Amino acid sequence: MPKVKTNSSAKKRFKVTGTGKITHQKSFKRHILTKKSKKRKRNMRIDGLVAKPNMDFVKRLLRLK
Repeated sequence: MPKVKTNSSAKKRFKVTGTGKITHQKSFKRHILTKKSKKRKRNMRIDGLVAKPNMDFVKRLLRLK
């Protein structure tokens, strides 16, 4: 029986915390930053949590479920 592989793109995009939550980088922080406010850019530094409706899908990609 072949091994089941983890999805490589998901492996790079998501990180599992010690408590089992899954975090991701916020979007819109790559370029065109001059028109965005300092507050908005500062809030984008903080990792976001994966929403509950998407949690099962992301866990399946990471082979946690």
